[in-house]
Amino acid sequence: MPLLRVEDLGIRHDGAAVAAPSSATFEIARGEVVLLLGPSGAGKSTLALSLNGLIPHAVPAEMTGTVTVAGSDTASTPVAELSTQVAMVFQDPDAQLVTGTLLDEVAFGPENLRLPLEEVLARTEVALRRVGLWERRHDNPDRLSGGGRQRLAIACALAMGSPLLVLDEPTANLDPQGIEEVYAALGELVAAGDRAILLVEHNLDAAIAITDRVVVLDHAGRTIADGTVDAVLRARAAELDAIGVWLPVATLAALRLREAGWNLDPLPLDPLELRTALDAVEAPASAADSAERSPGVHSSSPRNPAQIEVRDLTVRRGAAEVLHGVDLTVHAGDFIAIVGANGAGKTTLLQAIAGVVPPPRGHVLVNGRDVARTDLRTLSRQIGFVFQNPEHQFIAQTVFDELAHGLRRQKLDEPAVRTRTEQMLERFGLHEKADTHPFLLSGGQKRRLSVATALVTGAPVLALDEPTFGQDRARADELMHLLRELSEAGTTILVVTHDMQLVTEYAHRTIVVSSGRVVADAATAAIFDDDTLLRSAGLRRPPLRRAFADLRHPALSSVTRLADLPRPLDPSRTAS
Repeated sequence: MPLLRVEDLGIRHDGAAVAAPSSATFEIARGEVVLLLGPSGAGKSTLALSLNGLIPHAVPAEMTGTVTVAGSDTASTPVAELSTQVAMVFQDPDAQLVTGTLLDEVAFGPENLRLPLEEVLARTEVALRRVGLWERRHDNPDRLSGGGRQRLAIACALAMGSPLLVLDEPTANLDPQGIEEVYAALGELVAAGDRAILLVEHNLDAAIAITDRVVVLDHAGRTIADGTVDAVLRARAAELDAIGVWLPVATLAALRLREAGWNLDPLPLDPLELRTALDAVEAPASAADSAERSPGVHSSSPRNPAQIEVRDLTVRRGAAEVLHGVDLTVHAGDFIAIVGANGAGKTTLLQAIAGVVPPPRGHVLVNGRDVARTDLRTLSRQIGFVFQNPEHQFIAQTVFDELAHGLRRQKLDEPAVRTRTEQMLERFGLHEKADTHPFLLSGGQKRRLSVATALVTGAPVLALDEPTFGQDRARADELMHLLRELSEAGTTILVVTHDMQLVTEYAHRTIVVSSGRVVADAATAAIFDDDTLLRSAGLRRPPLRRAFADLRHPALSSVTRLADLPRPLDPSRTAS
């Protein structure tokens, strides 16, 4: 008997017009790791909530089909009983943290199972050590970074000892080193063979190393693929890319190279496989011409006047000093990535620049205005801010009103408000959700709405914390291309992200933060040339740098971005 059986599952939330998922079917056996993929809005997170009974017992929704865990139907089995079979890590870790210390948080679940004290403490210690948080066991969870809270939520799930572990975007807020550590811990967990894992994940570069099977939902939330990594990710990569599903960066690169004439069969799934495959084949005759026509290395924009000045910025959270005397100058039109390990101070720096947290010492000027002395209405016209968790900024009852709010505060007449709001709804693929409550959107749709609310007022500076979190590949590409267009038109873009390939693709300049200090501030290419700096800051080189560095093919050896890969020749030229 499979540990989990999902049969023709359809779920329609209250107020939603259609079910998402609409018809999902798959099974998971003990010892298996199954990766669940699909475009934004397909219902992946909703499906995950049905596995432990939160849907339909706690979250109002109409459910069709069946979900069976260890022989129990989740629609008729109490959530408390299901918790002994299914442990869950939500997309937003803050949604499941309830106590005052890390130790108490991880112990909370096993205590509610009425386990002996010795076993509760033993499970708690093992789980906290696995995610690297044992030394901070007496800290309050509020003192952790977003990535730290994500690791804590994973520890809570591990301590439950449930045979099925469901993780919804478990590495979305983790730095590269933290991702490696989490997947190493998950790999050890399933090696014993008595547990199973369902992963909803878009960072496939790490996930595929422990994945046994891949299940794919289409835009309507129907199962369209269920098979091994080779049968789905290798054999159907082009199909998945076409519907906007995330693929490993190396696989995306290999698809582009195939189109340019490179003989790559089977498709590589990681940088080492891509490098090995390229070393084993000869370059196509068109390679030199393709290289000449490629857009070349991304360069910095011309230096414009200073728009943001940060001087001696120091920020405290409670008794802890998070930022220490930071100095920065940002020029109009810059596209800047702020990177670093979890807890380094990246988000705090971005929030201080946007005026979300007031600095106790130093100052931040945006277009000559001191953000600490500027009222929020005026400040919002200078800088738009997108939180790491989009729900933290929603205040209206409908998607339309959420977008219209900022425009109405600017005293625009209602026809102008409607016109601009509808334009943003179309641009971000949210027009059909105009009358929906923001909290009923999928994770990816919430992120698109949060970005749209920052853009709609036309602020000259945009500050975004993990802007592609929860997005499918197609939507993430659309959003980042939009941000690049805005940057080229003069808008200043500041992005905090853990996606090193995204940084390489789009950022003119990269700021590395470590232990509350800026340890490097340079052109993006220079940052990623310094492997010692990256390692010391808990970062890693992007996948394409690892695959192509010093490659024997001149057309590829200097490529760092997907956009710089050789493009297909005109078919008419190929024929001639």
